[in-house]
Amino acid sequence: MTSTDGRSPFSLLLHLAGDEEQLGIFSKQSLIESWLAAERALALAQAEHGVISRDDADAIVAAARLCNVDDETLWKTARRVGYPILGLVREVCAGLPAGPDGRVHFGATTQDIMDTGLALQMARSLAALDRALGRLGDALAGRVAEHAGTVMAARTHAQQAVPTTFGATLGTLLAQFTRQRERLAQAAPRIALVSLFGAGGTAAALGPRSAEIRATVADLLGLHHTDVPWHVDRDGVAEFGWLCTTVTATCAKLARNVVDLSRTEIGEVFEPFESHRGASSTMPQKVNPISSEIVIGLAGTAGALTSSLARLQEAGHERAAGEWQIEWQVVPQLAVLAGTALSETLIIVEGLRVDAGRMRANLELDGGLAMAEAQMISLAEAMGREHAHDLVYEAAIRARTTGRTLAEVLPEVADEKGKRDVLPKTLIDADAYVGEAGRIADAAVRGWSAVPALSLVDTPLPELASRAP
Repeated sequence: MTSTDGRSPFSLLLHLAGDEEQLGIFSKQSLIESWLAAERALALAQAEHGVISRDDADAIVAAARLCNVDDETLWKTARRVGYPILGLVREVCAGLPAGPDGRVHFGATTQDIMDTGLALQMARSLAALDRALGRLGDALAGRVAEHAGTVMAARTHAQQAVPTTFGATLGTLLAQFTRQRERLAQAAPRIALVSLFGAGGTAAALGPRSAEIRATVADLLGLHHTDVPWHVDRDGVAEFGWLCTTVTATCAKLARNVVDLSRTEIGEVFEPFESHRGASSTMPQKVNPISSEIVIGLAGTAGALTSSLARLQEAGHERAAGEWQIEWQVVPQLAVLAGTALSETLIIVEGLRVDAGRMRANLELDGGLAMAEAQMISLAEAMGREHAHDLVYEAAIRARTTGRTLAEVLPEVADEKGKRDVLPKTLIDADAYVGEAGRIADAAVRGWSAVPALSLVDTPLPELASRAP
């Protein structure tokens, strides 16, 4: 990740295309704000349940503000301690008189605050990813509907296979994005989860009303709550990272198709164009697919980072010993990579240029051999599928070796085999052999339209837990 304090390596990838919303969610300021929000919520919840006085809670809420935290002192203390919350609590306490200063962070442990802060960040990140998915899915659904009947070659193993439509092939991607949006909603209760169980996971220091306090903290912060600690059970964090990666991978599939279809030899689909977009420093004719290249690079990076997620779940007993630190590095990066992939893919989809004429012409590029299956099926009822396959196979080989079309050679081979009488007078054309392509496109659009937006509290962090419920 990039940063303004000079402590992080400069990332050219994110500097060129970093998603500002995700960068903001996982910025240093946002991180500290999330911890302060957790401390404010804890004080207010304890006041509501009679553990501390309301006056003390109000004083803590007023003091637990970013403006009262000295950045240099906080991180100097954090480097000495190894964790930042002890120093943060002392800075909050420094702004309080005797009495309330002894009620800050009452009964909580460092990881309670850091995990609750992380849950806030992940919840905000999920909400931002969902909004980005919504914009991208809406744009892609428009393209699917627009090109539901635009005939092109389906490609298997990088070769032309049978006719399809551009809307149908985009529809499979839209269905993927639909499933990704569903996954975000399904995972939210497992990810946006409060943590408040004290030093060893028993909540003993929080007193007899610990469960009620925890539930109130969750309500104040817009999080889900649990009666089982997750200090060392990081499957929810790992799931968040995996969601970021798989969303990025879906974007990369779309980007890879655009790269392939924009090859000079194919020339069917292109990224948006403006002067010098994708230009080369030495070849004036070049218009490189720069957004697609970025998305593919983001996905490759995310995939590599994802290999560390399983290690998070190895933490033993009641506290991690090194595994926790892994997520400090990879989770913010994965979120930013996912947000950036979605924003770059939106640029591609909104400005996508489609050459339907070239798509049609490319179907004849191999002498019409993309219609071989269609011709075989048309003969199968009269002569059996296997015999029809052999006849069309021989015709296809001859067409390729002689440089003629399948339509020219097929009657010739049928004559030689005494099967001319079963050959239709008019061979099937591409428009008549797209099967359910139109229905697939329609179904993909309907499926996307049926998925609701994610419902998560997205209150700005400085306003969270600023007053009692």
